[in-house]
Amino acid sequence: MLSNPPTESSNPLTEQAAQSADRAIQASQRVTNRAFDSLAGSVQDLKHEVAPMLNRATGEVSAFAQRGLDAVRQGSQQLQDQARRASDSSMDYVRHEPLKSILIAAATGAALMALVGMLSRSRDRA
Repeated sequence: MLSNPPTESSNPLTEQAAQSADRAIQASQRVTNRAFDSLAGSVQDLKHEVAPMLNRATGEVSAFAQRGLDAVRQGSQQLQDQARRASDSSMDYVRHEPLKSILIAAATGAALMALVGMLSRSRDRA
């Protein structure tokens, strides 16, 4: 097999190609570095813009939750007060009108028993 010895004319072409490749790589690295720097700056800018919004939103959510809890507590307290007043009113009525109270309780019990009887008969038929 015959092999051609490297000629001197191929050596400068190889060097030129290598230099061109090096320049292309360096140019690509510069462009990439600039793109990363720009992206990092954008991320920092976005972070500085978003952080106050998140803090404000967190504060508003906390305030809203606190108002909700306060409203539930207040509503619960009002219901307890109403139940207490109704109980006191019922007790006063029983004290002042014992006979009427007994008759009302008996009539209510009879009505409930009649209702239960009707419901149980309708279930037996079905």
